[in-house]
Amino acid sequence: MAMLEVREVHTYYGNIHALKGVSLYVAKGEVVALIGGNGAGKTTLLNTISGILKPREGSIWLEGERCDSVPPHGIVRMGIAQCPEGRRVFSRMSVRENLEMGAYIRADRESIERDIEHVYDLFPVLRERRKQVSGTLSGGEQQMLAMGRALMASPRIILLDEPSMGLAPMLVETIFDIVREINQRGTTVLLVEQNARMALAVAHRGYVIETGNIALEGPASELLENPRVKEIYLGENPLPPA
Repeated sequence: MAMLEVREVHTYYGNIHALKGVSLYVAKGEVVALIGGNGAGKTTLLNTISGILKPREGSIWLEGERCDSVPPHGIVRMGIAQCPEGRRVFSRMSVRENLEMGAYIRADRESIERDIEHVYDLFPVLRERRKQVSGTLSGGEQQMLAMGRALMASPRIILLDEPSMGLAPMLVETIFDIVREINQRGTTVLLVEQNARMALAVAHRGYVIETGNIALEGPASELLENPRVKEIYLGENPLPPA
């Protein structure tokens, strides 16, 4: 049984048909990458899974339990946490307060404290900045905080939306190393990224979404070698005809 399964989902913005029968699955323990251009439907899909948007057709399942009619806070309680595009930290709150907000559905105080320490171990800079107001952090530090905040919900699966956006190349490497570590620690990951090369390098499998449709899918290693992916998403021009 897949941990997360999206079945023939259609999502609209008013009359705009944004997702057109999207189907995908994420198995327990996987990192699955979803790549595509601007406006392809990547964030729309994550927001639909998270309950922020409601599909008009189709269904979404978490380990056999249907969840497409569950409100966003209920989705978090079920075990799905989203790290949104653009970080969206609570800028007037401290680093620690942001992490505590990530655990708002939980009442297990001792476990919350333990998980805060785990986040600090994963992102040592956050321990150093724990009392600092989050709006004064660098972009990379805010991204780490947003990821840590999502982990504080103790999710079964984390949805990462463009975690490398706007970061310097050295920080991009760090963020993807952390994605690997999060997965190795037992959290399943659905990763949305425009940096297709890095996303597929860290993923087990991948999907390519184009104008609201899944255009390609397969093992990440195969997608990295796919001529269409190379040309459109990796920036590798095909060889001219002889």
